[in-house]
Amino acid sequence: MTATLVWAGFLAAGWPSYYQQYSLATMVWFVVLLLAPITAVVYLVLRRVRAARRVKVALWLAFYFTVPLALYDWAYCGVYLGHGATFLTRYWYLSVYYVLPWLLIPSVAWVLNRLSSVHAVRGAI
Repeated sequence: MTATLVWAGFLAAGWPSYYQQYSLATMVWFVVLLLAPITAVVYLVLRRVRAARRVKVALWLAFYFTVPLALYDWAYCGVYLGHGATFLTRYWYLSVYYVLPWLLIPSVAWVLNRLSSVHAVRGAI
């Protein structure tokens, strides 16, 4: 449900041309600046998860926010707009988010786990 609402929000924000009306520089900034709030939300979610489960939960989050969004984009850009598989390059600013969460979310889990283990060692000393 959340992924559907996120996708619908991005669709509405990109209207009428699904962000094609913006310059390359604008879209690069959009992609880069969007990483900060995504990282913050991931951090807030994963810090509440036990360290033993954190990486597994991170991988599920990456799946949950990449696969449905990719399918929605494929249906809209690839099928409805008729771009086929070329939507992956035409809408590159979408495609990068099919990969980035798989790198970012588990990385946040890894950092949180490392920080937890450092704090545990310091507490034991």
